[in-house]
Amino acid sequence: MNKQKLREDLKQSMLAKNELKTSVLRLLLSAINYYEIQKGGAGYEATPEDILSVIQKEVKQRNDSIEQYKNANRQELVDKEEKELEILKTYLPEQLGEDAIKKLVGEAIQNTGASSVSDMGKVMGYLSPKIKGKADGSLVSKLVRESLLKP
Repeated sequence: MNKQKLREDLKQSMLAKNELKTSVLRLLLSAINYYEIQKGGAGYEATPEDILSVIQKEVKQRNDSIEQYKNANRQELVDKEEKELEILKTYLPEQLGEDAIKKLVGEAIQNTGASSVSDMGKVMGYLSPKIKGKADGSLVSKLVRESLLKP
C-alpha cells in the first residue's frame, strides 16, 4: 500500500461522487501526513509499513467508536462507523482467522519455551512480525493469554 494508490482511489471516489469513501480516504491521507510530520517533518515519506500501521490505527479507532456508540444506543453513528470501517478494511491485507492465529500462538509458545503469563512478552515479540497487519492485536493478546493460562 502506498500514498499514490490512496490518492488515485480518492480521485476515483470523487469522480464517482462517493461521499463516504471520499471522506474516509481524505481522513486517512490526512492521518498519514500527520504521521509523516511526527516521524520526521517535511522530508519524511511514509513506508508501506507505516501506512499499514496508520490504517490499523484508524480501524482500531472505528472499532472503539462503534463499541462506545453501541453502549450509548446511537445506532445511526454505529452504522456510519461500520461503513467507514468496511472501506478501511479493504486497504488491509487479508486477515488471519482465529484458528490460524491459535496455531501461530501454539508455535510461538513452543519456540520461545513460554510457560506462564509472565512470558507473554516473549511470545508477543515472537508473533509480532508474523502477524503484523494480518490480525487484530487485542485478539492475539487474548489468545496468547488464554493459551498460557491453560494447565
